[in-house]
Amino acid sequence: MRILPPWKLLRFCWRVRRTALWTEFKPLLTRHLSAVLHPRKWLSAKAMSYGGSPPPPLFQVATGYWLSQAVYVAAKLGVADLLRDGPKSCNWLAATIGVDQQALSRLMRALSDAGVFAHRKDDCFALSTLGQTLQSDFPGSLRRCVITLGEIHYQAWGSLLHSVQTGSPAFNHALGFGLFEYLGRNPESAATFNQGMSDLSSMLAYAVLMSYDFSGIASIVDVGGGQGKFLRRILEVYPEMTGTVFDLPSTVATAKEYHNDGQSRGRCSLFGGDFLKDVPVRADAYTLCGVIHDWDDDRSVRILRNCRRAMAQNGRVLLVETVVPDTHADCFSKLLDLNMLVMTGGRERTKAEFSALFDAAGYRLTKIFPTLAPQSVIEGRPK
Repeated sequence: MRILPPWKLLRFCWRVRRTALWTEFKPLLTRHLSAVLHPRKWLSAKAMSYGGSPPPPLFQVATGYWLSQAVYVAAKLGVADLLRDGPKSCNWLAATIGVDQQALSRLMRALSDAGVFAHRKDDCFALSTLGQTLQSDFPGSLRRCVITLGEIHYQAWGSLLHSVQTGSPAFNHALGFGLFEYLGRNPESAATFNQGMSDLSSMLAYAVLMSYDFSGIASIVDVGGGQGKFLRRILEVYPEMTGTVFDLPSTVATAKEYHNDGQSRGRCSLFGGDFLKDVPVRADAYTLCGVIHDWDDDRSVRILRNCRRAMAQNGRVLLVETVVPDTHADCFSKLLDLNMLVMTGGRERTKAEFSALFDAAGYRLTKIFPTLAPQSVIEGRPK
């Protein structure tokens, strides 16, 4: 678990203490401090238990999708939202949602054993600390992300064997189209996917802002910025900065409803286009949050070159990605790398691989800034 240097945490808190972000950031700070002070509490959910003894460890690993799909169903049904105001009986929950009471009780019992909910007496259930993030409007909400994982990711991962046999994305094999074409053809899935990614990027912005100093940057473009939450968090902390969200025209169109709120109003613009063809907006810095890992090396270099041609003199590019360690240490990036193979044919990269991408695109890798999240900020400047 990464622990942020106290001076960086204090610097960030000082910047946001009088902004609207403080209300959203405060519970995230509380959770971080709790993880630091009580690490055992956050290491893992309870092990699944069958009678008196757990099953063999490999069996627990192989049945992990049982639990992930159970969490998905609870997210899809909106159970956490119904428990916002306190414990509720399973009978009341089932009637309100419109599902079978006994089946829901069994679902809730299993998820309570995993720490997602808390099982009270008389078949009543309450939210746990872990389950709070399944609420739709909770700071750091993962509900829409979990729904996406339980639907399109789950279908694609069922064809992992195809990816390993062929080296091509399982998503295309399982759903008939590439990820981005599929989302273009399925508006409901696209809305959930985009909102889930937006929720993740909004929370990731805090981790980035605590680790990377944006002082001195007058203008910034968030390339592939989706609904713009990541960029708007940066602009709210740095009121002297202006920014642009650059993404596909269809994505930018859906972002407009979120565009005119918060302290960044008037300083954040939207621009539609295709970053594989051109990045026409000139700025001091270009952020790409979870973008480069979607693509193979050739297209990644093309995107970075397009940013290089557009940027101002003495500009910089900032990739927000996981970095695969050169050691054999356990790291989430290795599993995420497999997910990128399944979903898009992209990949997570080592420091050396990022350096090679930068070199091919006309940059030098200047520094990598670890954050409290699995992602790091990888800074590149023109050669």
